Amino acid sequence: MEELAAQIQRDLEEIERTRMPFGKHGPAHHPPHGVPIYDLPVEYLAWFAAKGGFPSGRLGVLLKMVHQMKVDGLDSVFDALRQRAGGRTQLRPDRPKNFQFER
Repeated sequence: MEELAAQIQRDLEEIERTRMPFGKHGPAHHPPHGVPIYDLPVEYLAWFAAKGGFPSGRLGVLLKMVHQMKVDGLDSVFDALRQRAGGRTQLRPDRPKNFQFER
């Protein structure tokens, strides 16, 4: 049982360090390193699961883990990782606020 707990801890540490290296959430659109994989939207991960398949290698394994955790409602597991990183990664640019309220 201790081996499993240690493996889970190692996987979470690797998920914390891994950033999306390509695509819409990669470094080209979110410089300098891309979005941390734990902050990828579940819909983006679901696209990999349904259409193209996850990438090969360790990145694909980690993306599958993150996807499954999010689908199972365990996104809160990543809250500690987000807190250490300074908060959730902003995926959309701020919209200008050009509205005014009248009294």
